[in-house]
Amino acid sequence: MAKIPTVFIDGEAGTTGLQIRERLAILPALSVRSIDPAHRKDPAARQALMAEVDLVVLCLPDDAAKESAVLAAELGDRAPRIVDASTAHRVDPDWAYGLPELTPDQAARIAAAPRVSNPGCYPTGAILLLRPLVEAGVMPADYPVTVNAVSGYSGGGNAMIAEYEAGRAPDFELYGLALNHKHVPELQLHAGLTRRPIFIPSVADYRQGMIVSIPLHLDTLAGRPKPADLEALLRARYAGSEYVSVAPASAKLEPEALNNTNLLELRVHGSEALGQAVLTARFDNLGKGASGAAVQNIGLMLGIPVETRLPAAAE
Repeated sequence: MAKIPTVFIDGEAGTTGLQIRERLAILPALSVRSIDPAHRKDPAARQALMAEVDLVVLCLPDDAAKESAVLAAELGDRAPRIVDASTAHRVDPDWAYGLPELTPDQAARIAAAPRVSNPGCYPTGAILLLRPLVEAGVMPADYPVTVNAVSGYSGGGNAMIAEYEAGRAPDFELYGLALNHKHVPELQLHAGLTRRPIFIPSVADYRQGMIVSIPLHLDTLAGRPKPADLEALLRARYAGSEYVSVAPASAKLEPEALNNTNLLELRVHGSEALGQAVLTARFDNLGKGASGAAVQNIGLMLGIPVETRLPAAAE
Protein backbone atom coordinates (compact mmCIF):
# COMPACT_ATOMS: atom_id res chain seq x y z
CA MET A 1 0.00 0.00 0.00
CA ALA A 2 1.31 3.45 -0.93
CA LYS A 3 2.32 5.69 1.92
CA ILE A 4 -0.17 8.47 2.67
CA PRO A 5 1.66 11.82 2.53
CA THR A 6 1.74 13.88 5.72
CA VAL A 7 1.49 17.64 6.18
CA PHE A 8 2.35 19.93 9.10
CA ILE A 9 0.80 23.43 9.20
CA ASP A 10 3.23 25.67 11.06
CA GLY A 11 0.92 28.39 12.35
CA GLU A 12 -2.40 26.61 11.98
CA ALA A 13 -4.16 28.85 14.54
CA GLY A 14 -4.39 31.84 12.16
CA THR A 15 -7.16 32.52 9.65
CA THR A 16 -5.34 31.01 6.68
CA GLY A 17 -3.97 28.07 8.68
CA LEU A 18 -7.39 27.15 10.04
CA GLN A 19 -8.99 27.21 6.60
CA ILE A 20 -6.18 25.14 5.08
CA ARG A 21 -6.61 22.58 7.84
CA GLU A 22 -10.38 22.42 7.26
CA ARG A 23 -9.84 21.80 3.57
CA LEU A 24 -7.13 19.19 4.14
CA ALA A 25 -9.05 17.37 6.87
CA ILE A 26 -11.52 15.93 4.34
CA LEU A 27 -8.86 14.50 2.02
CA PRO A 28 -8.49 10.73 2.38
CA ALA A 29 -5.18 10.75 0.48
CA LEU A 30 -3.43 12.93 3.04
CA SER A 31 -2.78 13.07 6.79
CA VAL A 32 -2.36 16.31 8.78
CA ARG A 33 0.01 16.33 11.75
CA SER A 34 -0.24 18.90 14.54
CA ILE A 35 2.23 20.06 17.14
CA ASP A 36 1.44 20.18 20.85
CA PRO A 37 0.17 23.76 21.44
CA ALA A 38 2.63 24.07 24.31
CA HIS A 39 5.50 23.62 21.82
CA ARG A 40 4.21 25.60 18.84
CA LYS A 41 6.89 28.29 19.40
CA ASP A 42 9.66 25.83 20.25
CA PRO A 43 12.08 25.69 17.27
CA ALA A 44 13.46 22.28 18.23
CA ALA A 45 10.00 20.73 18.53
CA ARG A 46 8.87 22.24 15.23
CA GLN A 47 12.01 21.07 13.46
CA ALA A 48 11.56 17.56 14.84
CA LEU A 49 8.04 17.41 13.43
CA MET A 50 9.22 18.83 10.10
CA ALA A 51 11.61 15.87 9.82
CA GLU A 52 8.66 13.47 10.09
CA VAL A 53 6.38 14.92 7.39
CA ASP A 54 6.41 15.24 3.62
CA LEU A 55 5.32 18.87 3.38
CA VAL A 56 5.13 21.89 5.69
CA VAL A 57 2.76 24.82 5.19
CA LEU A 58 4.01 28.08 6.72
CA CYS A 59 1.13 30.27 7.96
CA LEU A 60 3.29 32.72 9.85
CA PRO A 61 4.42 36.38 9.81
CA ASP A 62 7.25 37.01 7.36
CA ASP A 63 10.15 36.89 9.84
CA ALA A 64 8.83 33.73 11.47
CA ALA A 65 8.32 32.13 8.04
CA LYS A 66 11.94 32.83 7.15
CA GLU A 67 13.06 31.24 10.43
CA SER A 68 10.93 28.15 9.75
CA ALA A 69 12.33 27.84 6.24
CA VAL A 70 15.83 27.80 7.73
CA LEU A 71 14.79 25.12 10.25
CA ALA A 72 13.55 22.97 7.38
CA ALA A 73 16.68 23.54 5.28
CA GLU A 74 18.89 22.47 8.20
CA LEU A 75 17.39 18.99 7.91
CA GLY A 76 19.24 18.39 4.65
CA ASP A 77 18.06 15.19 2.98
CA ARG A 78 15.23 14.91 5.53
CA ALA A 79 13.89 18.38 4.73
CA PRO A 80 10.18 18.48 3.81
CA ARG A 81 8.81 20.39 0.87
CA ILE A 82 7.34 23.78 1.78
CA VAL A 83 4.38 25.96 0.86
CA ASP A 84 4.84 29.43 2.37
CA ALA A 85 1.65 31.47 2.75
CA SER A 86 3.53 34.58 3.93
CA THR A 87 4.98 37.41 1.83
CA ALA A 88 8.54 36.40 2.71
CA HIS A 89 9.56 34.52 -0.44
CA ARG A 90 7.22 35.70 -3.21
CA VAL A 91 9.93 37.47 -5.19
CA ASP A 92 12.71 35.03 -4.29
CA PRO A 93 13.96 33.28 -7.47
CA ASP A 94 14.80 30.16 -5.44
CA TRP A 95 11.10 29.66 -4.65
CA ALA A 96 8.50 28.68 -7.23
CA TYR A 97 5.65 31.17 -7.38
CA GLY A 98 2.50 29.28 -6.45
CA LEU A 99 0.10 30.55 -9.10
CA PRO A 100 -0.45 27.53 -11.38
CA GLU A 101 -2.26 29.63 -13.99
CA LEU A 102 0.64 32.12 -14.29
CA THR A 103 2.04 30.46 -17.44
CA PRO A 104 1.28 27.22 -19.30
CA ASP A 105 4.19 25.46 -17.55
CA GLN A 106 3.81 26.93 -14.06
CA ALA A 107 1.77 24.04 -12.66
CA ALA A 108 4.54 21.61 -13.65
CA ARG A 109 7.13 23.86 -12.05
CA ILE A 110 5.15 23.92 -8.80
CA ALA A 111 4.72 20.15 -8.88
CA ALA A 112 8.49 19.67 -9.06
CA ALA A 113 9.55 22.44 -6.68
CA PRO A 114 10.91 21.82 -3.16
CA ARG A 115 9.73 25.27 -2.04
CA VAL A 116 6.66 27.18 -3.20
CA SER A 117 5.54 30.67 -2.21
CA ASN A 118 1.75 30.99 -2.14
CA PRO A 119 0.57 34.20 -3.88
CA GLY A 120 -0.97 37.18 -2.14
CA CYS A 121 -4.70 37.71 -2.53
CA TYR A 122 -4.64 41.07 -4.31
CA PRO A 123 -1.76 40.18 -6.68
CA THR A 124 -3.51 36.96 -7.73
CA GLY A 125 -6.31 38.84 -9.46
CA ALA A 126 -4.13 41.62 -10.88
CA ILE A 127 -1.45 39.28 -12.25
CA LEU A 128 -3.97 37.02 -13.98
CA LEU A 129 -5.43 40.10 -15.71
CA LEU A 130 -2.18 41.83 -16.61
CA ARG A 131 0.35 39.15 -17.52
CA PRO A 132 -1.46 37.90 -20.65
CA LEU A 133 -1.67 41.47 -21.96
CA VAL A 134 2.02 42.11 -21.31
CA GLU A 135 3.15 38.82 -22.84
CA ALA A 136 1.00 39.41 -25.92
CA GLY A 137 2.56 42.85 -26.41
CA VAL A 138 -0.79 44.59 -26.03
CA MET A 139 0.33 46.33 -22.84
CA PRO A 140 3.90 47.68 -22.76
CA ALA A 141 5.90 46.43 -19.79
CA ASP A 142 6.39 50.05 -18.67
CA TYR A 143 2.66 50.86 -18.84
CA PRO A 144 1.47 53.11 -15.96
CA VAL A 145 -0.84 50.55 -14.35
CA THR A 146 -3.31 51.45 -11.61
CA VAL A 147 -4.81 48.64 -9.54
CA ASN A 148 -7.74 49.20 -7.20
CA ALA A 149 -9.19 46.50 -4.99
CA VAL A 150 -11.67 45.86 -2.19
CA SER A 151 -11.59 42.93 0.22
CA GLY A 152 -13.64 41.62 3.08
CA TYR A 153 -12.13 42.22 6.50
CA SER A 154 -10.96 38.61 6.97
CA GLY A 155 -8.00 39.45 4.75
CA GLY A 156 -6.58 41.70 7.46
CA GLY A 157 -5.94 38.94 10.00
CA ASN A 158 -7.13 38.34 13.53
CA ALA A 159 -6.76 41.93 14.77
CA MET A 160 -8.82 43.42 11.94
CA ILE A 161 -11.41 40.66 12.21
CA ALA A 162 -11.83 41.43 15.92
CA GLU A 163 -12.26 45.16 15.23
CA TYR A 164 -14.95 44.61 12.61
CA GLU A 165 -16.83 41.94 14.50
CA ALA A 166 -16.87 44.18 17.59
CA GLY A 167 -18.35 47.02 15.52
CA ARG A 168 -15.35 49.30 16.07
CA ALA A 169 -14.20 49.55 12.43
CA PRO A 170 -15.51 51.79 9.63
CA ASP A 171 -17.88 50.48 6.97
CA PHE A 172 -15.31 51.21 4.26
CA GLU A 173 -11.69 52.29 4.33
CA LEU A 174 -8.89 52.95 1.85
CA TYR A 175 -5.43 52.05 3.03
CA GLY A 176 -1.91 51.68 1.64
CA LEU A 177 -2.05 55.35 0.66
CA ALA A 178 1.70 55.74 1.17
CA LEU A 179 1.90 53.54 -1.97
CA ASN A 180 4.27 51.06 -0.34
CA HIS A 181 1.95 48.09 0.20
CA LYS A 182 3.94 44.89 0.61
CA HIS A 183 2.14 43.21 -2.30
CA VAL A 184 3.46 45.68 -4.91
CA PRO A 185 6.87 44.03 -5.61
CA GLU A 186 5.15 40.66 -6.13
CA LEU A 187 2.48 42.18 -8.36
CA GLN A 188 5.04 44.02 -10.49
CA LEU A 189 7.44 41.09 -10.89
CA HIS A 190 4.95 38.38 -11.78
CA ALA A 191 2.78 40.59 -13.99
CA GLY A 192 5.90 41.29 -16.05
CA LEU A 193 5.86 45.06 -15.45
CA THR A 194 9.01 47.19 -15.47
CA ARG A 195 7.24 50.28 -14.06
CA ARG A 196 6.01 50.13 -10.46
CA PRO A 197 2.19 50.04 -10.51
CA ILE A 198 0.02 52.23 -8.30
CA PHE A 199 -1.93 49.93 -6.00
CA ILE A 200 -4.73 51.17 -3.73
CA PRO A 201 -6.46 48.50 -1.60
CA SER A 202 -9.55 48.95 0.52
CA VAL A 203 -11.52 46.99 3.09
CA ALA A 204 -15.27 46.93 3.67
CA ASP A 205 -17.60 45.65 6.37
CA TYR A 206 -18.23 42.13 5.11
CA ARG A 207 -16.23 39.03 6.01
CA GLN A 208 -14.79 37.72 2.75
CA GLY A 209 -14.78 38.16 -1.00
CA MET A 210 -12.65 40.38 -3.24
CA ILE A 211 -12.78 42.43 -6.42
CA VAL A 212 -9.62 43.70 -8.13
CA SER A 213 -10.13 46.33 -10.85
CA ILE A 214 -7.76 47.87 -13.42
CA PRO A 215 -8.93 50.86 -15.55
CA LEU A 216 -7.51 51.26 -19.06
CA HIS A 217 -7.56 53.87 -21.84
CA LEU A 218 -7.59 51.61 -24.87
CA ASP A 219 -5.89 54.11 -27.18
CA THR A 220 -2.76 53.85 -25.01
CA LEU A 221 -2.43 50.11 -25.71
CA ALA A 222 -0.71 48.58 -28.73
CA GLY A 223 -3.08 48.23 -31.66
CA ARG A 224 -5.83 50.20 -29.88
CA PRO A 225 -7.75 47.03 -28.96
CA LYS A 226 -11.48 46.92 -28.41
CA PRO A 227 -12.90 45.53 -25.14
CA ALA A 228 -13.90 42.41 -27.08
CA ASP A 229 -10.28 41.92 -28.17
CA LEU A 230 -9.07 41.96 -24.57
CA GLU A 231 -11.79 39.53 -23.55
CA ALA A 232 -10.84 37.18 -26.39
CA LEU A 233 -7.19 37.31 -25.36
CA LEU A 234 -8.03 36.39 -21.76
CA ARG A 235 -10.42 33.63 -22.87
CA ALA A 236 -7.73 32.06 -25.02
CA ARG A 237 -5.18 32.26 -22.20
CA TYR A 238 -7.36 30.52 -19.60
CA ALA A 239 -9.28 28.12 -21.83
CA GLY A 240 -9.51 24.78 -20.04
CA SER A 241 -8.49 26.16 -16.63
CA GLU A 242 -10.17 24.39 -13.74
CA TYR A 243 -10.46 27.45 -11.54
CA VAL A 244 -9.99 30.60 -13.64
CA SER A 245 -12.68 31.64 -16.10
CA VAL A 246 -13.64 34.68 -18.18
CA ALA A 247 -17.22 35.81 -17.61
CA PRO A 248 -19.35 38.29 -19.56
CA ALA A 249 -19.21 41.96 -18.60
CA SER A 250 -21.86 43.14 -16.16
CA ALA A 251 -23.35 46.47 -15.11
CA LYS A 252 -22.73 45.70 -11.44
CA LEU A 253 -20.43 43.36 -9.54
CA GLU A 254 -20.57 42.28 -5.91
CA PRO A 255 -17.61 40.61 -4.18
CA GLU A 256 -19.08 37.66 -2.28
CA ALA A 257 -20.47 35.41 -5.04
CA LEU A 258 -17.47 33.02 -5.08
CA ASN A 259 -16.94 32.70 -1.33
CA ASN A 260 -15.73 29.33 -0.02
CA THR A 261 -14.55 28.27 -3.47
CA ASN A 262 -11.23 28.36 -5.31
CA LEU A 263 -12.85 29.94 -8.37
CA LEU A 264 -11.78 33.22 -9.94
CA GLU A 265 -13.75 35.15 -12.56
CA LEU A 266 -12.16 37.67 -14.94
CA ARG A 267 -14.21 40.27 -16.84
CA VAL A 268 -13.63 43.05 -19.34
CA HIS A 269 -16.14 45.87 -18.86
CA GLY A 270 -15.77 48.56 -21.48
CA SER A 271 -17.04 50.95 -24.11
CA GLU A 272 -15.69 50.73 -27.64
CA ALA A 273 -17.16 54.15 -28.40
CA LEU A 274 -15.41 55.77 -25.44
CA GLY A 275 -12.19 53.80 -25.85
CA GLN A 276 -12.17 52.77 -22.21
CA ALA A 277 -12.26 49.51 -20.26
CA VAL A 278 -12.10 48.21 -16.72
CA LEU A 279 -10.66 44.76 -16.11
CA THR A 280 -11.96 42.98 -13.02
CA ALA A 281 -11.16 39.82 -11.08
CA ARG A 282 -13.63 38.46 -8.53
CA PHE A 283 -12.73 35.70 -6.07
CA ASP A 284 -12.64 34.73 -2.41
CA ASN A 285 -9.69 36.32 -0.61
CA LEU A 286 -9.62 33.26 1.65
CA GLY A 287 -10.08 30.82 -1.26
CA LYS A 288 -8.14 31.44 -4.47
CA GLY A 289 -6.58 34.35 -2.61
CA ALA A 290 -5.13 32.24 0.22
CA SER A 291 -6.19 28.83 1.59
CA GLY A 292 -7.78 27.39 -1.52
CA ALA A 293 -4.71 28.32 -3.54
CA ALA A 294 -2.44 26.69 -0.95
CA VAL A 295 -4.42 23.45 -1.12
CA GLN A 296 -4.27 23.56 -4.94
CA ASN A 297 -0.47 23.83 -4.69
CA ILE A 298 -0.27 21.06 -2.09
CA GLY A 299 -2.17 18.78 -4.45
CA LEU A 300 0.24 19.53 -7.29
CA MET A 301 3.32 19.01 -5.09
CA LEU A 302 2.13 15.75 -3.56
CA GLY A 303 0.50 14.42 -6.72
CA ILE A 304 -2.89 13.88 -5.10
CA PRO A 305 -6.43 15.01 -5.93
CA VAL A 306 -7.67 17.77 -3.64
CA GLU A 307 -10.91 19.48 -2.72
CA THR A 308 -10.29 23.22 -2.61
CA ARG A 309 -13.75 24.13 -1.24
CA LEU A 310 -14.45 24.31 2.46
CA PRO A 311 -16.47 21.39 3.83
CA ALA A 312 -20.18 22.19 3.74
CA ALA A 313 -20.38 22.43 7.55
CA ALA A 314 -17.74 25.17 7.56
CA GLU A 315 -19.36 27.36 4.93
